[in-house]
Amino acid sequence: MEGCCHCGAVRLSVPTRPKDVTECRCSICRRYGALWAYYQVDDVVITGETETYIWGRKAIEFHRCAACGCVMAWRPRGAYPECGVNARMLEGLDLDAIPRIVEDDASV
Repeated sequence: MEGCCHCGAVRLSVPTRPKDVTECRCSICRRYGALWAYYQVDDVVITGETETYIWGRKAIEFHRCAACGCVMAWRPRGAYPECGVNARMLEGLDLDAIPRIVEDDASV
């Protein structure tokens, strides 16, 4: 599947349609409004200029388009094998037809 930010400057590619998406309600994700689909790091291709944001425990870095600001994905900063792709950026994906997991730990 393919996706892009609002302005089209950043594109991403994932191998398959997500089996589910996660609505994380932590302090940052609830502000982003992202729905995360998880993939192996090596299976996700992101092209275009992104800015990163790292906070808290510094375990992950959020990537957003440097031009329009859309949050595209997060990647681990260590050896963790998975990353999260913002499923809202994937083209042609019916988010209402995919199971949603709610992570409700606002303390993170």
